[in-house]
Amino acid sequence: MEQTSAILLRKTPWSETSLIVAWLTERFGTVRTVARGARRPKSPFAGTLDLFYGADISFSINSKGDLHTLREVSLKTVFDVSGVGSAGFYLASYFGELAGIAAPSMQPAPGIFDLLQRGINFVQRAPVTLKALNHFETELCRVLGVHDPEGKVPSIDALMSLYGTIPASRERVLKFFAQ
Repeated sequence: MEQTSAILLRKTPWSETSLIVAWLTERFGTVRTVARGARRPKSPFAGTLDLFYGADISFSINSKGDLHTLREVSLKTVFDVSGVGSAGFYLASYFGELAGIAAPSMQPAPGIFDLLQRGINFVQRAPVTLKALNHFETELCRVLGVHDPEGKVPSIDALMSLYGTIPASRERVLKFFAQ
């Protein structure tokens, strides 16, 4: 069984009682797990699986595929959606999607994990600004080794050249700044 610090990026129903949960982890990059029985009222996972929650997780590696089995979740931090508003939620979503794209699957990604953790913490305690979005993108470029210190290549362009696209949630955040 493997253990690591993790941030929940995405969850989707898998069956009537189970979820597929995508994590960004410190030791394993992006990890997809199945949380069997998580949708049951008396599940040991009850109250621990929500977007951007930070936790220590234990999971069993599936040697035949990329969907591993979640065993334990020890909650460390919660993300208070009611306290951040729509703009904060969209910004955290963008941070999470971008970090999920950048982090390799089942490979260490401590820099990306730390950046996402700091980004989510910032969203919860400060007003959402365009500067925060740009800062996250710039710091991600630094972690990935594609930052242009002279500023000739904007960070978003560097990320676009790496991945071909960026998450649509960026546009939702930009709409808040256009108002």
